[in-house]
Amino acid sequence: MRRGTTLLELLIGIALVAMLLVLAIPGAGRVRDRLAVDAAAHALANAHVRARLLAVTERRPALLTLTDDSLVLRVLESPTDTALRWRDAGPRAGGVSSAGLPRVVTFAPNGTTLGVANSTTTLSRGAAQKQVIVSRYGRVRIP
Repeated sequence: MRRGTTLLELLIGIALVAMLLVLAIPGAGRVRDRLAVDAAAHALANAHVRARLLAVTERRPALLTLTDDSLVLRVLESPTDTALRWRDAGPRAGGVSSAGLPRVVTFAPNGTTLGVANSTTTLSRGAAQKQVIVSRYGRVRIP
């Protein structure tokens, strides 16, 4: 009866595992990039939806400030005063770069954007890329 493995069998097993890792690691990096870009795109889209909903429910203009480092939502209390309602990390926190930021989007009490036609923000990391498109009516889509 044989107990255990020989050195040759062990080395062949290690070589097979090493070859599988060499094939899998580059693919894992692409998956990580795609997941980071997806998460940043959805965070950006959710910030727009939250700002639009806040403007409609409170019947006051809401200002969404979008930068690479932060997403900040304020509501207009008076013509010269704003109140902070929400803050979150921007796309850079996940290692995602963006084109189209910084920008301030103002949502009117009826949910439309003021002073902005359709806007597009492109998020990318590695080979992964996604766009977040906001219509003049405040609707967000991620194609």
